[in-house]
This record gives sequence, structure tokens and C-alpha cells, in this order.
Amino acid sequence: MKTAQAAGHPVEIAPLAENHRYRLVSIDGGPAEPMEREEFEVRARRAHPTIDLGDPGQVHWADHPGEWPPWHPGEAG
Repeated sequence: MKTAQAAGHPVEIAPLAENHRYRLVSIDGGPAEPMEREEFEVRARRAHPTIDLGDPGQVHWADHPGEWPPWHPGEAG
């Protein structure tokens, strides 16, 4: 997942996957890690305190920008 990092995006988010409550996220070209929305926001802001998570120049979404898989407490995932 280093393509977007090489293009200047500090954060890259992989495509949505079926039957999964996470998205794979790479920060600063590091390894992609599964994250829920809340964890993504905390970790992205920790790495880049002034990041605008809605700016496509800073965050590259492979598909469905801003969307996270649906999940409800009690579901396996």
C-alpha cells in the first residue's frame, strides 16, 4: 500500500472488504493495519496533528471515501 504514500498522501486506506468491520490503513507508508473508524482517527491525528481527514490530498481512499463497514456490538468480526 505504498502507492499513495509515494504520491504524497500521508494516509492510505484500502478498499472496503465484505464481512469485515475494519479497513486496512497505512500511515506514512508503514504496514497496513486493520482499524475501525475511531482508531483510524486517533492514530492519524497522533501521527499528523493538523491533518484534515476529509482532504483527499492528505488521505487517499482506494474506494468509498469516508465509508466504514457497518458493524454492531455483539457481532463477530
